[in-house]
Amino acid sequence: MARATAGGPPDRGPFSRWKSPARGPWLTSVFGLVLLVGIPIEFVTGLLSYAAYDPRLGSGPNPDHGLFGLYLFNWVTSPPWLYRVIEGTHVTLGLVLVPVVLAKLWSVMPKLFAWPPWRSVAHFLERLSLVLVVGGVVFEMVTGMLYIDYANRTNFYSGHFYGAWAFMAGFVVHVSVKFADMVRALRSRRLRTELRTGLAGTRPEPSDGSLVAPAPAPPTISRRGILALVGGTSLAVFVLTAGQSIGGAMRSLALFGTHYRSSGTGPNDFPVNYTAASVGITPAATGTSWRLVLVGARRVSLSREQLLALPLVTADLPIACTEGWSTQQRWTGAPLAELARLAGIKDVRPARISALDSHSVVLSGTQVWARGSMLALRVNGADLSLDHGFPARVIVPSAPGAHNLKWMSEIVFSEPT
Repeated sequence: MARATAGGPPDRGPFSRWKSPARGPWLTSVFGLVLLVGIPIEFVTGLLSYAAYDPRLGSGPNPDHGLFGLYLFNWVTSPPWLYRVIEGTHVTLGLVLVPVVLAKLWSVMPKLFAWPPWRSVAHFLERLSLVLVVGGVVFEMVTGMLYIDYANRTNFYSGHFYGAWAFMAGFVVHVSVKFADMVRALRSRRLRTELRTGLAGTRPEPSDGSLVAPAPAPPTISRRGILALVGGTSLAVFVLTAGQSIGGAMRSLALFGTHYRSSGTGPNDFPVNYTAASVGITPAATGTSWRLVLVGARRVSLSREQLLALPLVTADLPIACTEGWSTQQRWTGAPLAELARLAGIKDVRPARISALDSHSVVLSGTQVWARGSMLALRVNGADLSLDHGFPARVIVPSAPGAHNLKWMSEIVFSEPT
């Protein structure tokens, strides 16, 4: 979405020798249109993903959200696949858009370093918005891709969350300034015609004093070729990524996000984020001396055998993680609502759940009493493996994977409403 500044001075600067005749407002605007659709979807799914952590309960990944805690509802538990779709869309679409973003930056790179950097106050403000747009999109892409394989050692949630707001502020300004120019550029050429035009027929767009090279060189790639390269790369990224969220036969193609591939055997043969050994959970800690402690109107301590003697439910529910991968399995366990009643709790209220690895989160009352919310003891008809949370783990419909704690130790039902 580049402004045509006909009659403006020619580009000068480190990229002034970029002379591809394919560069111009039309090609830049095609990439801009794709991002104009994709980026808002990324932003909304990101906010919904953050809302799924119920930050008002104080156990989310970024509790100090301040003025940005714009969540006026408890996260829903139905449909049970909702978080899986939201987070899978967010991660997969984010990766698919990377080639488009890089192509967009290539198409405008000479203008980013044009000299002089601004020619008026209005032009200065426009250029300033680009700092948020370009810096923001690079930051969000890099931190997101690093987190997929846990290579990001920064505070990912806070950085990604506030980075998204900063980026969107610049994005809104940029779109407001450039939208009319984008529409005008898109109308200047027909997509069908460009897709039929090969290298020999590639000609520069009329000079606009902005994106069109002042002295174009002979073409080395057509606009059709550029669109095919970018579109083909995005399609390849989709094929190599989407399987981690969709599952089934496509999972074997998911070469990105390889950290989740540690699996068990037999009925426990599905992805694991953290193995028991990686967090210091030993068979001794989960042996015959293990007890689940319930705290409410009364305190109850239950062995695994006593939990298995309770009325159990079975449900097909997914686990979906922030990194984009998900898996659906058949879980069997004691309903959390039944455990609340054992602790003397009769009304709907939040509960803090804690695990042997020192992790704890707060579930809303809606989640505790939801149909399908359970303390899972078996999966696919077999006992949980140690890596999958033996002796017991929590499963909540449509909750982030981080809320389905493994190696459970305590549930406190006395949290304030």
